[in-house]
Amino acid sequence: MTLPQAERRHPALIAAQTPEREALVFERSDAAPERWTYGELEARANRAAQALRAAGVEAGQRIAVLTGNRPETLVLYWAAMRAGLWFTPISIHLKAGEIAWMLESADIRALIAAPELLPACEGIGDALPELRFVLGDADLDGWAAFGPACAAAPDSLPEAPAEGATLLFSSGTTGRPKGVVNARPGAPLGTLGELSRRRMALHALDAETVYLSTAPLYHSAPLRYLDMVLRCGGRAVIMDRFDAARALALIERERITHSQWVPTMFVRLLRLPEATRHARDLSSHRFAIHAAAPCPESVKRAMLDWWGPILHEYYSATEANGQTVIGPEEWLAHPGSVGRPLFGELRIRDEAGNDLPPGETGLVYLRGGAPFEYLGDPEKTRAAHAPDGFSTLGDIGHVDAEGYLYLTDRRDFTIITGGVNVYPREVEDVLLGHPEVVDAAVFGLPDPEFGEQVHADVELAPGASRDAAALMAWCRARLAHLKCPRSIDFHDALPRLPTGKLPKGPLRDAALRRRAGDAP
Repeated sequence: MTLPQAERRHPALIAAQTPEREALVFERSDAAPERWTYGELEARANRAAQALRAAGVEAGQRIAVLTGNRPETLVLYWAAMRAGLWFTPISIHLKAGEIAWMLESADIRALIAAPELLPACEGIGDALPELRFVLGDADLDGWAAFGPACAAAPDSLPEAPAEGATLLFSSGTTGRPKGVVNARPGAPLGTLGELSRRRMALHALDAETVYLSTAPLYHSAPLRYLDMVLRCGGRAVIMDRFDAARALALIERERITHSQWVPTMFVRLLRLPEATRHARDLSSHRFAIHAAAPCPESVKRAMLDWWGPILHEYYSATEANGQTVIGPEEWLAHPGSVGRPLFGELRIRDEAGNDLPPGETGLVYLRGGAPFEYLGDPEKTRAAHAPDGFSTLGDIGHVDAEGYLYLTDRRDFTIITGGVNVYPREVEDVLLGHPEVVDAAVFGLPDPEFGEQVHADVELAPGASRDAAALMAWCRARLAHLKCPRSIDFHDALPRLPTGKLPKGPLRDAALRRRAGDAP
């Protein structure tokens, strides 16, 4: 298939026309920013692709990167997106056993790692692929230096260039991360999926876009958005780590037009001193996009009051089986909603697969997005799909009379106490409305009378009093008593991932150990 030139989108095409155009700004917390043009990105990505080919990585094979928010992560991504490779980014928070499982299940041909992250690979053993590269110029025990391999490679496109595909793993907040296959490599260079086309149009992405990337590059949302921005010829400013005050400074300095956030970032922005919050010129900022986790209504209203009607929300997942979107004006008319489908169809169904009417809570099903499967798990794939083409990721919600979706929680997080379903998100939103609560995780613990009881792990603002009774009273004033926490544990910091997800399994295990006297 040959795509018309006007329909092709790829940095290689932009570099051929305007190589001097600025593409990337890597903002570092401990050094001056690093700036690359499209021509420089193109040369680096071509050399990386050629080096991988020379090492024996063939089109259709899989590479994994353990590189964090470094410039090389995007070099390797765009190398894969011209060499017809699968690209798997690995979270820097994973342990050796978790990394080993991902490498084995994905049949990774080559692993490229940053030198400071090599300790995470100790103990992986046979799961390590034969081809192992370390960023930099020095070979390390069992790892070949990637710098010299790239320096010796030509900076031209590899022979028979083709689009690659991402092989991403879910966040694993409800169990072991799942490899998700929803596209395959080999499409003509510049091919664009329908979801990307619609998102580009919805958020007015073009060559004048200046995008602030605040999140880790191993997560699907920032990686996919950066892909769209660079295919449009825009400029991307990438933070090595999130800092609320620095993000505001970057919006002013770089004249940011688009950005992407998770709700915990909003909470941290709102907790900045008033003088810091209003010291920056944010007038260039037109689209503040957020997703990845539910946003409490009180937080979103506060952000709208501060930034104005520029908050755009979407609901999606690594599986990309569909997507709902909602703009600021729509949200004010439907507060708490995550919108209507960008395309395709939405249904709410009961456990038997029957459609439910507006207002009734059930499993969220979508149809019209990318067909997906879970790597090496046909049973889980079948369980997620209905015979009529709809699929569910286990999220629970309802629609209103106008078809707007409201998420309640994950099916795996639902607490059943005394035969009544309690959805943790509702309780978490109430806790987060307390002026001294920074973060909260609600889950069920065993109860001899009710089966489960509602429990909360809470992170407070510095200097706040750890008064569980006062927080319980706050909840009882706003929720039915059966939904309120019967126990609260306080933490200096909850282990929320930079992607906005909060793995509750380890928190629940720790709470059980504390109650058994095995942990502080």
